[in-house]
Amino acid sequence: MHDKPFSETEVLQFHQDSFVVVEHFLDHEEVALLQEASKKDYVLMQNAHDVKDASGRNSKLALWDHPSEDIYGMISRSHKVVDRVEQLLGAEVYHYHSTMMLKEPLVGGAWEWHQDYGYWYHYGCLFPDIVAVMIAIDEQTKANGCLQVVRGSHRLGRLDHDELTGKGSTQASIDPERVAAILQRLELIYCEMSPGSAVFFHGNIVHRSDANLSDKPRWALRCVYNAVHNDPYKDVKHARYTPLEKVPDSAIKAIGAQATSSDAEFYSGENLRTTKPGHVSR
Repeated sequence: MHDKPFSETEVLQFHQDSFVVVEHFLDHEEVALLQEASKKDYVLMQNAHDVKDASGRNSKLALWDHPSEDIYGMISRSHKVVDRVEQLLGAEVYHYHSTMMLKEPLVGGAWEWHQDYGYWYHYGCLFPDIVAVMIAIDEQTKANGCLQVVRGSHRLGRLDHDELTGKGSTQASIDPERVAAILQRLELIYCEMSPGSAVFFHGNIVHRSDANLSDKPRWALRCVYNAVHNDPYKDVKHARYTPLEKVPDSAIKAIGAQATSSDAEFYSGENLRTTKPGHVSR
């Protein structure tokens, strides 16, 4: 493996806190290749759809179910990512989906208080045995709307979510009264991260992020993994279980270098097949 797997202390921390942060998870070269690829990826941008918050501000989100032979796919299939997720869950996992989360300067909207399993429960997953890995592409700060998590909140179990109304919001949120009570008892953490750092978090963690009112972008790649035993019992949204073919960590730099040496071909759309709006098939 490129990096050592999590220590026993880090695994314990994850199960107590609902999350664990890995600083400089991607090295300098890997994050530079990811930044270059994502910022030039016009097909991804064309397929990113708006997600409105309660105030009507937009974040953009591109989503795909199946990883492929690009830098995003190499990251999401790499041993350094998948082996750690399997260590945290103690089970074999498969790629559930990945998203590119785009908060543009001055206009990027907030993500309201929610649990990811608040959505995935309705997609046929019986257990919250799902881990998301969020990798910073840009500097993630309070000013540009970094991820906020509530330490230990996965122990609350799945909470009810209500669809937001007004301003055309397309999000669901936990009852504000319950959130206020939670924040009186559990600690709020701002996950400020440098480019290439990553946070691994539990499907039931309560989290949100503020709008980006700064002059800096806040982009992040988010790869989500479901335990094989938690394969949805019905076809609703996102792919069912598909065996995950892991790749060596070196594949990240290899495919990244290949892309930057042939930009015209790589970004022509031939390697990026689009499906319905908001979904990018890779």
